[in-house]
Amino acid sequence: MDQALGLRKKGNGEIMSPRPLSSTGPPLKKPIRVMAVSSGKGGVGKSNVVINLALAFDRRGMKVLIMDADLGLANIDVLLGLTPKYNLSHVLSGEKQLEEVLIDGPGNVKIMPSGSGVHELTRLTDEQKLFMLELLEGLETDIDILLIDTSAGISDTVLYFNLAAHEKIIIVTPEPTSLTDAYALIKVLYSRHGERHFRVLVNSSTNELSGKAIFAKISKVADHFLDGLSLDYLGTIPHDIYVTKSVLKQRALLELFPDTPAAKAFVQVADHIRKTPPFMNQGTIQFFWKRLLNV
Repeated sequence: MDQALGLRKKGNGEIMSPRPLSSTGPPLKKPIRVMAVSSGKGGVGKSNVVINLALAFDRRGMKVLIMDADLGLANIDVLLGLTPKYNLSHVLSGEKQLEEVLIDGPGNVKIMPSGSGVHELTRLTDEQKLFMLELLEGLETDIDILLIDTSAGISDTVLYFNLAAHEKIIIVTPEPTSLTDAYALIKVLYSRHGERHFRVLVNSSTNELSGKAIFAKISKVADHFLDGLSLDYLGTIPHDIYVTKSVLKQRALLELFPDTPAAKAFVQVADHIRKTPPFMNQGTIQFFWKRLLNV
């Protein structure tokens, strides 16, 4: 059966867009929040943040899908000790359906693995993007939150997913290079693409007071040089030796050590996000992927 059924061809062989998304169908049962989680530099614990935020949302009864968008260098599965047989490359090649690729994470969290060392995933064609758009339509009513774990830096792929997501969460640590590179990411998204709303989460800081001081530094520079920018303090995840222990055991912190300071902080951050409305109201998977295609 041809999985790319929606990619019809004209008589001259030119690829046409997939069938229009219906606007007359039944109303959606619930909106979905699409959040891109990024950082200016690597090594700030971004993927670990994504995993534990997902589990914190899950424990509040929300259905969460993690998309490992570090295309070609995926590590969500490694951090959780999972060994997926298939990934997005198998979907794009037509070997597997999307539902066959999704794997179970901690709790009821679902994971969309990308595949490590699969270079083809770093350069998707327009046809493949259109194909993904159709495939993801069916996931709409099964998800409350889509968490996108992007790669670090300011590559086109990172910008691509940030521009498509409804909300942008930037991870920083006390390291000066982390602050500098996070500001660079924010500046590029602001100056080149007009993005004005960002949430900043401080990871591996000494305490809440220290975390707020770190946020104040990046906020002060942004206020001075980027007029009209909105930076919101999302919270602080304290440095916690149990985070390292959970990584070594390839399990989520909230699974193994739910009563540690960092675990409780993840729950607080998730609750803060839940109580704060998103900056954009187009809360659908369709909107996310449509915008992705137009970046």
